[in-house]
Amino acid sequence: MNEMQIGALILVVTLFVLFSGVPIAWGLTIVAVGFLLAFKGAASLANVPILMMDELSSFALLTIPLFILLGAAIGVSAAGKDIYESLHRWLDRVPGGLVIANILACGIFSAICGSSPATAAAIGKAGVPEMLRRGVPPALATGSICAGGTLGILIPPSLILVIYAIITEQSIGKLFLAAIVPGLIAVLGYAIAIAVYVRLKPDAGPAGSRVAWGERLRSLRHVWPVAAIFVLVIGGIYFGVFTPTEGAAIGAAATGLVAAVYRRLDWPALRACLIDTAQATAVIFLILIGADVYNAFLALSQLPAELADALGASGFAPMSILIGVLLIYLLLGCVMDSLAMILLTVPVFFPMITGLEFGLGEEATAIWFGILVLIVVEVGLITPPIGLNVYVINSLAGGVSLTESFKGIVPFLMSDFVRVAVILAVPATCLWLPGLMD
Repeated sequence: MNEMQIGALILVVTLFVLFSGVPIAWGLTIVAVGFLLAFKGAASLANVPILMMDELSSFALLTIPLFILLGAAIGVSAAGKDIYESLHRWLDRVPGGLVIANILACGIFSAICGSSPATAAAIGKAGVPEMLRRGVPPALATGSICAGGTLGILIPPSLILVIYAIITEQSIGKLFLAAIVPGLIAVLGYAIAIAVYVRLKPDAGPAGSRVAWGERLRSLRHVWPVAAIFVLVIGGIYFGVFTPTEGAAIGAAATGLVAAVYRRLDWPALRACLIDTAQATAVIFLILIGADVYNAFLALSQLPAELADALGASGFAPMSILIGVLLIYLLLGCVMDSLAMILLTVPVFFPMITGLEFGLGEEATAIWFGILVLIVVEVGLITPPIGLNVYVINSLAGGVSLTESFKGIVPFLMSDFVRVAVILAVPATCLWLPGLMD
């Protein structure tokens, strides 16, 4: 068998193992070790423990538990409900303002959470019942929260972005900055989608009663600390005051302090935060170790290099190849978890894409590709049949059918496709801010 045939066999076996229900960490390790034994012999396994230790000794890995802890502290602080309530008061008189408030709340909460399901659940607990009570159609109520929740893996700090940075050896700080403008474009696009929806169906987003200015201003008292933490973390990274890992530690400490000041963080809540952080970190570290062994085997198999050479000789334009890769991500997103997609495909596609000539330079291409991948993975969180965010929100909206929830995400999917087209056509949307660091 030649390298391409072996590579195709690897991918088929990997997909079969993952779809069989085997946990990602063990599935990737089993495939890698099995093929190493079959094609390289038992002696090749001597390097596996070394790879595992090298992966665990990376200083960048500390970023993951610290950002998880930050998100857990935000979760127990009821910040999601506070943000939603404040925005609700400021946008209450705007047609569709209640729905737009949910999108903005998701965007702000995402800025310090880093998890899409957590963002969707935190805002959805308060937002979905209130929208249904105010006469917003179930499809729009659940669809808006599902779409807004996807901002959790794009707007920094993003755990998926950290993992992409680690496995591709890119700057976490630059990737965080690269995600800010696309994140703002996403929020704006979703707000426009809602405005168009309620313009076509005025009864879908009725304006509420006027709220006094004093009440609006008082509602900000629980929101400004969240904004301050985001500015502190991202600003500190941008200006080089501290590294992303140090920024994560400072953000987690600041979030815990805010939760304690507002009497939202007692000892049982702190214990729950620490346990949740330890469990989530253990799972992610196991997955990263399995992915590292798998990536090392892929490099030995020469599959990425062979695939890059084959596409380079195919005569297709680099942009056509990139669009084809993004379509593959879109299809995989219908049936796979976002983390599994990143770990399985980036080692194959990353060297291929960065080897193409887009006129941006290798580092800029790597950052641009990472943001595009993240957005398409994001779309996978709301596409059937998996659509993790849809299932999370549907479980909070008692009485709303899953079909209605999936119907509700259609306007937001259209907005996502426009956003991908804009970033493909104008790479500066995600390269301008990281470029300023240079």
